[in-house]
Amino acid sequence: MAFVESPVQLLNVLEWIHARAADPADGRPLLDGVPRQVRSAGAPRGGPGTRSAAGPDAAGAGRVRIVVLPPTDPMSRGQLRRMAALARDEGHEVRWQEARGGRLAPLKALAALAGDVRAAHTVVVGDPFSRYVQLLLTLVRAERLVVVDDGTATMEFIAQTARGERLVRWHRVGGGGLVGRVRELAYAPVSATARRRFTPAEGGGRHVEVFSSMPVTAHGAMTLRVNDFAWTRARFGPPRLTKGTDLVGTSLVETGVVDPARYLDAVRALTRVHGATRYFAHRRESPEKLRTLSEATGLEIVRPDLPLELIARRGPVGRTVVSFPSTVVHTLPYALTGTGVTVAVCDIDPDWLTGSASPRARGFLAGVAESARDVRRLPAQAARAAG
Repeated sequence: MAFVESPVQLLNVLEWIHARAADPADGRPLLDGVPRQVRSAGAPRGGPGTRSAAGPDAAGAGRVRIVVLPPTDPMSRGQLRRMAALARDEGHEVRWQEARGGRLAPLKALAALAGDVRAAHTVVVGDPFSRYVQLLLTLVRAERLVVVDDGTATMEFIAQTARGERLVRWHRVGGGGLVGRVRELAYAPVSATARRRFTPAEGGGRHVEVFSSMPVTAHGAMTLRVNDFAWTRARFGPPRLTKGTDLVGTSLVETGVVDPARYLDAVRALTRVHGATRYFAHRRESPEKLRTLSEATGLEIVRPDLPLELIARRGPVGRTVVSFPSTVVHTLPYALTGTGVTVAVCDIDPDWLTGSASPRARGFLAGVAESARDVRRLPAQAARAAG
């Protein structure tokens, strides 16, 4: 079983299935007891809704049960529905399970999934920091646990598990007063169980695999498999290139890391210097912020209905794609290999950070930019000076 809470997680589950099927050195079944017959790298390309040449019945021989635990925001839910359609076209079973939106929703979802979770031989998760996923892990009896990318958070996950630390998102700041501390104390046993599940057992017995595009190194008995977006490249593109530059938005303002006014100045500067014409919005960016950006810069705001890796691979896409430190500076070079697109990352100036930003934010964002492969580095000073 696979549990996903975002469009990118679902995309990376499909990439993991493809990578396992394409690896001749891996003699194990795709999932324990399930044959490894899925679409080959030579399958036809097409847009969303295009079925494989073998059809869903043939693909069903390697079917994976994917459980979608959707968030409440409309953009994420829309992208998840499109990704769910792609997964079904690949022959996989997709179950849409509401686990939010009401006080009893998490408990109802847990009860509905408990039997299948206990019976699963392999469990794939997309967000090890998710409290709901951690709650599900208390029911897991599987010997194999796979973590697929949920973006740059994977870097922090690897670092924290290597140090044996509590799993906490890099941008999270402590607080919540007495009520928050009581909640953390009550949740501590669940968090501790999740940490144990994510720790491989030396000598076998409990296997943990990380499937990632991020520059991470497995520790202990953990297994690392590189996600090079082979499924995306086989399924879509190559894209038509435009003459302009595309900017990629970030939710750093929404998460309280970057000051809104400083972010606007930086986007305005990048637009002017690089001749950008389009701005691909992050699914969590607020409509008010996007409206302000459009009015201040003249950029065309694009709200993708699929993860950016698929949108860029389908095209059209600019010959240069500029992003702030985020997941895409690691994933787009893989997805756009051989297309002639240059991916650039603009550093975050420490002065742009808010007073409430996590103490780890500055170092983490710098590490995201510095470790990106096959990208062009843009110093924050250039954007600031131009602005």
